[in-house]
Amino acid sequence: MAKRISTQEKILNAAEALFAEQGFEQTSLRQITTEAEVNLASVNYHFGSKKSLIQAVMARYLEVFMPSLQTELEQLAATGNFTTREVFNCFRKPLSDMGQVRKHGPTLFLSLLGFAYAEIQGHLRRYTMEHFGDVIALLLETLHQANPQLSPVDMFWRLHFVLGATVFAQVSGPALREIAAADFGEAVAADQVIDRLIPFLAGGVDATTDTPVAQ
Repeated sequence: MAKRISTQEKILNAAEALFAEQGFEQTSLRQITTEAEVNLASVNYHFGSKKSLIQAVMARYLEVFMPSLQTELEQLAATGNFTTREVFNCFRKPLSDMGQVRKHGPTLFLSLLGFAYAEIQGHLRRYTMEHFGDVIALLLETLHQANPQLSPVDMFWRLHFVLGATVFAQVSGPALREIAAADFGEAVAADQVIDRLIPFLAGGVDATTDTPVAQ
């Protein structure tokens, strides 16, 4: 017998799919309720507002992703000596774990994350810092330890470049793999894209800079 999906879960699933496809700003509550086949009052009853619904959609991923990332980073930090590439390798398992949240979870999660930054969803940043600020602080600490030569502002820009490249590579991964197969006869699995991406990201963060280091 098929598991009965609750109204709340129907709304979350519909919102997630629409947010990942067209962004938060372009998705209306009416579109979500139409997709979920529920009435508009259900959103207000279960979530209260669109912002709260957005946070609930992201929470399904963040509540799995962040603890997993924290574990990986703590294990790395305990070694006392590590590279930027090793820091980024800590993201492999947490991203893979997204597949346990939803089918195509890694792609959906990064697509949602990309829209969150592109559309300046400040409430999501506040939500993330309130619930997972210690993990973010640990990530920044390990990256600064691996790159003591970088100023905070340089690290800010480089981490956002990292996010942009990662979102593009993950969301466009299927198309890129098809092109690689057609043009180079190379069959590339999804995890092999990550194998190619991480050295690129680490090289970008590690690169020398002409920007004066803040004292």
